[in-house]
Amino acid sequence: MQHRIVVLGAGYTGAIAAGRLAKRLRREDVAITLVNAEPDFVERVRMHQLAVGQELRPRSLAEMFADTGVEVRLAQVTGVDVDRRTVAVTDPDHPGEDRELEYDTLVYALGSAWDHQGVPGTVEHAHEIAGRPGALRLRERLAGLDAGESVVVVGGGLTGLEAATEIAEARPDLDVSLAARGGLGDWLSPKGRRHLRKVFGTLGITAYENAAVTEVAADHVATADGAAIKAAVTLWTAGFAVHPIARATTLNVTDTGRIVVDGTMRSVSHPDVYAIGDAAMAAGPGGKPLRMSCASGTPTAWQAADSIAARLTGGKLPNAPLRYFNQCISLGRREGLIQYVTADDRAVRAALTGRFAAVYKELVCKAAAWGVANPTLGVPARRRAVTRAEVRPAAV
Repeated sequence: MQHRIVVLGAGYTGAIAAGRLAKRLRREDVAITLVNAEPDFVERVRMHQLAVGQELRPRSLAEMFADTGVEVRLAQVTGVDVDRRTVAVTDPDHPGEDRELEYDTLVYALGSAWDHQGVPGTVEHAHEIAGRPGALRLRERLAGLDAGESVVVVGGGLTGLEAATEIAEARPDLDVSLAARGGLGDWLSPKGRRHLRKVFGTLGITAYENAAVTEVAADHVATADGAAIKAAVTLWTAGFAVHPIARATTLNVTDTGRIVVDGTMRSVSHPDVYAIGDAAMAAGPGGKPLRMSCASGTPTAWQAADSIAARLTGGKLPNAPLRYFNQCISLGRREGLIQYVTADDRAVRAALTGRFAAVYKELVCKAAAWGVANPTLGVPARRRAVTRAEVRPAAV
């Protein structure tokens, strides 16, 4: 008889949570199942690198979780019934046929995808790099472009900045531009904005500021002021939308479908469900919602895993620091920008720039991947006995 924990999604947050739970609880007391649609862990923060032709080292989930006590289940999640405590999945061996997984505790970490925002033509004509399939499609398209053809990146956030600079550096023969709804890097410190403009100038990237895109066509994008920007390829990076499954349940969710959680990442409506990463509406310093990012997701995974373990073993509830320290932005392989921020993510004057910042960002990316494989950050496992779980017979 074991307490069944099902973790949905093996991105940064889901993989960390599953591994951390395996380090906190005795194997004989729990059955931990990690459900993911792809066999490999995907470094989402590197999708702009994949899109320009760089090779990323594959990270097999089966190898990553070998001998940890976590069962990796390769399957597509098609539904969740939080009242019956079941998850419907379709796996490669039974295409088109839903199967059910029962759980006692659910960790919902299905993350987010690109948000086309209903802008006409976006679905038909724009590319996205929110995941590996989209990045590979863009990679193929970029490889087929001739010199002088135009690429427009829509969105002036972190993803847009990283994508535009990566493409411009890798393909200096292309005409790369970026369309931002506001000013270029307008949330950055003065030093950060100056460096960003310098890099854009060096790479020959045209910035269209205060240019809200209202339509995407096969060969251009249209903006609210009536301008048409030529685009052989349009890359849409204007925000993320969460997976729609949670909205179809009886969970308490926001208007955008994010699961409302308390400080332990526990659903406010269903105490046997935890939500982490982009899927969760969690409050940071001052009650400000955490933004969708790896920087937010990792501490929510720690908090959820340790909270679950504490409740099952009668331990003390944790208090992970759900706050920000900096924003790390790669600007190609040779330039970077590290913008230091307040706990609630507002830029301060201090910033690192240039080659040192690029190395810093690379180390952050490597550390994030290392943290997935080492969810307790190198601290030895301390597995405790389950004492307070509602233990049910294991599913057959």
